[in-house]
Amino acid sequence: MGDGPGLSPRLGRNVLALGAVSFFTDASSEMIYPLLPLFITTTIGASAVSVGAIEGAADSVSALLKLASGWLSDRTRRRKPLVVAGYALASAVRPLVAFAQSASHVLAIRVTDRVGKGIRGAPRDALIADSVEPALRGRAFGFHRAADHLGAVIGPLVAFALLSWAGFEMRTVFLLAAIPAAIAVVTLIVAVREVSPTAPGVTSSDGLHAPRRLGGRFFAYLGILLLFTLGNSTDAFLLLRATELGVGAALLPVLWAMHHVVKSLTSTPGGILSDRNGRKPVIVAGWMVYAAVYLAFGRASEAWHVWVLFAIYGVYFGLTEGVERALVADLVPADRRGAAFGWYNLAIGLGALPASVMFGAIYDRFGALTAFTVGAGAAMLASIGLWILIPKPTSPALRSRS
Repeated sequence: MGDGPGLSPRLGRNVLALGAVSFFTDASSEMIYPLLPLFITTTIGASAVSVGAIEGAADSVSALLKLASGWLSDRTRRRKPLVVAGYALASAVRPLVAFAQSASHVLAIRVTDRVGKGIRGAPRDALIADSVEPALRGRAFGFHRAADHLGAVIGPLVAFALLSWAGFEMRTVFLLAAIPAAIAVVTLIVAVREVSPTAPGVTSSDGLHAPRRLGGRFFAYLGILLLFTLGNSTDAFLLLRATELGVGAALLPVLWAMHHVVKSLTSTPGGILSDRNGRKPVIVAGWMVYAAVYLAFGRASEAWHVWVLFAIYGVYFGLTEGVERALVADLVPADRRGAAFGWYNLAIGLGALPASVMFGAIYDRFGALTAFTVGAGAAMLASIGLWILIPKPTSPALRSRS
C-alpha cells in the first residue's frame, strides 16, 4: 500500500474491488427497495405494520447470520468464500419479488435476500480491515460505503427511467435487477483476493465461545448501538411518509437516488475526518443529525420538505456508516475482526425487528409526529451514552501522534 496519488495506491486492490461489488449490488437492490413500500401497501394491499415486520425480520435474520459467518471466517482464516456465497445467494433470490402475490411471499424473499447479506457482511468488513493500514481504516470503510451508495444512486434512476420512460411495470423492473447483481458476483470472484488476519502468534480456536476477548469497551459500544437502533426503524417508513406528503410513485426512485448521492459524497470525507480527529465525535455528530431529521420528518407538511430532509438524512449516513465499522476494527484484536463485525451487526439486528414493528404500530395508532419523535429521542440518548462511555483516543492516527 503505497502513498501515491489518488485512492487506488493507498487503499489497494481489495478495497477498490469490494467497492465495485457493492456498487453493482446496490444498483440491483435499489432498483427494488424504494418501490417496495408502495408495492406492499398498494399492489399487495398490506398495512404499515406489515412493512415494518417484513423489513425488521429480514434485518434481524441477516444480523444473526453475520455473527456466525464472522466467527467462521476468523476460525478458518478465509473470508472470501463466505463473501462469494452471500453475494451469490442474494443476487439469485432478490429479483423474485417480481412474482410475489402476498406479504408472506415478500417476507420469504426479503429474508432469503438478507440471509445472503448475513453470510457476507462480517467477513467482507473484516476483509476490508485486513487489507489496509490502521490509519486508513476510516477512509477505506468510507470509500466502500461511498461506492455502495453510488450504486444506490444508479439503481433508482434506472428504475425511474424504466417506469416513466419505458412504461414498464414494477414487477418487470424487479426482474431486470438481476443484471447488475450478476455483474457484482463476477467482479467479486475475479478481482478480490484472500487476505489472512495479520495478528502474529494468536489463534482463533475459541472464537465465538470467548467473547470477553473482544473487550469491555467493545461491548459497551455495542450496547450503545443497540439503544440507537431501537429508535432507528426501517427507511421504508420515510418513503411511506414521502408518499403521504405528496411525492408520487414515479418520483420515489429519484428521491431515493438523491438521498444516496449525498451519502456517496459524504462517506469518504466522513471516514477521513474520523482518521484525523477520532471516531467518537464524528459518530455523535451523525447521530445528532439523525435526531434532527427525524424530528423534522414528523412535523413536515409539504412535499418539498421531504426532498430537503432526505438530503440532510444522507449526511447522517456519511458521518456514521463507515466510521462505526472503523471503530469496531479499532477496538478489537486483528484475529477477532470477523467475530467483532458479527457482534456489531447482531446488536443492530437485535434492535431492527422491535424498532420497525414498534415504529409501525406507533405510526398507525398515534401518527407520524409521535413515531418520529420517539426515534429522535433514542438517537439523542445514544449520543450521550457514546460520549460518556467510549474514551479517547478512538483512532489509530490519533494514537500514533500521541
